[in-house]
Amino acid sequence: MSVLVRDFRPEDADAVAEVQRAAVPFLVTTPESVRWNVASAPPEKRLRALVAEVGGKVVGECEAFVQYDSSTPGQGIAQPYVHPGHTGRGAGSALVAAAEAHLAARGVTTVYTWVYDTERDLGFAERRGYRRGRTGRILHLDLRAALPPRREPAADVELRAFADFDDPRPLYEADAEAALDEPSDTPADAMSYEHWLDHTWREPLLDRDLTIAALVDGEVAAFSLAETDGRTRYLSGMTGSRRAFRGRGLAKLAKHESLLRARAAGYTDAFTGNDSGNEPMLAINRWFGYEPFLTELRCIKDL
Repeated sequence: MSVLVRDFRPEDADAVAEVQRAAVPFLVTTPESVRWNVASAPPEKRLRALVAEVGGKVVGECEAFVQYDSSTPGQGIAQPYVHPGHTGRGAGSALVAAAEAHLAARGVTTVYTWVYDTERDLGFAERRGYRRGRTGRILHLDLRAALPPRREPAADVELRAFADFDDPRPLYEADAEAALDEPSDTPADAMSYEHWLDHTWREPLLDRDLTIAALVDGEVAAFSLAETDGRTRYLSGMTGSRRAFRGRGLAKLAKHESLLRARAAGYTDAFTGNDSGNEPMLAINRWFGYEPFLTELRCIKDL
């Protein structure tokens, strides 16, 4: 059967979420988050959400967008996924071609995508002109096993869930500062408060009960974001500290509390991603008991 590539429609959300869940075993996704991600995209992103159909069934999907918040112009992302039961039939190639055409027409000159470090996936990318960039590691923690004993916070430290904040601005300020020091091929400018509200605070996958901030004398000093799918998967988002509070183990403390609460809530599989050069965070995750799950490469193509 031939492959049909078309634009995403809201009624595709359930099928797209299942494609994502099957193709990316560490991804936290829901139909609600799929719909929200498309509907909430700012105009500057120039998002085009695509699906691939075979015989009327959605077997793949791809998001192509301009990385408008990058300090370097002309950057774009194309991230295709194909259901494992439907690979090798042209759906991935058709999605990539459509995504690149969309980005080129919007002035993108450099496209980035994440590719699993396997001969098959890297071969697919390299045959289409992508070259290898930095690596990232996906780690897995079995939440059914015991976690390390909880360390009691110091007297001036309070652990508080995001759900307990009436005013989220202090959380934004901590996240915005920590994000500037994240390893990246495409350095980002400081995010605005409205952007953070729209794309972090209101993100459907953000679990505010399991996302934890560490406060020192009432000031947000560190935090650990958590995303959940309402089923079994828990994904650590950004975990970081404000510069003035680093070296005290506060981010580790916040993440520990989040993992303990996730385990108590019935989540069984915790995932996190780390840049291979981010040794401090890798060390923290080894302490929790995370084990290697997948290696990804950030692949790059000049259009």
